[in-house]
Amino acid sequence: MKKYLAKKIPAFTLLEMAVVLFIISLLVLIILPNVAAQRKNASKINRNALQTELNTQAQLYMNDHNVNSVTVADLEQANYLTASQVEAIKREHLEISHEK
Repeated sequence: MKKYLAKKIPAFTLLEMAVVLFIISLLVLIILPNVAAQRKNASKINRNALQTELNTQAQLYMNDHNVNSVTVADLEQANYLTASQVEAIKREHLEISHEK
């Protein structure tokens, strides 16, 4: 019986495991806000690109058809915008801007 008690099995102590978990949780707390900020930034860039696309296509439509105003439905019907673009425009509540 003494032979079994005398053997030391290499393992981590509870304190070492607690320190590792603490370090991992600190890293997670540092990384998560950065990921959220990057996601928000990417969404903003995507929205701006979609707005630019909408304005460009509206300008092209007005030049091609000699009109002074256009709707998103007109652009979709004339194939200046795809259905997925129109869906994204509606989701983002974008409007055609005639400012340069």
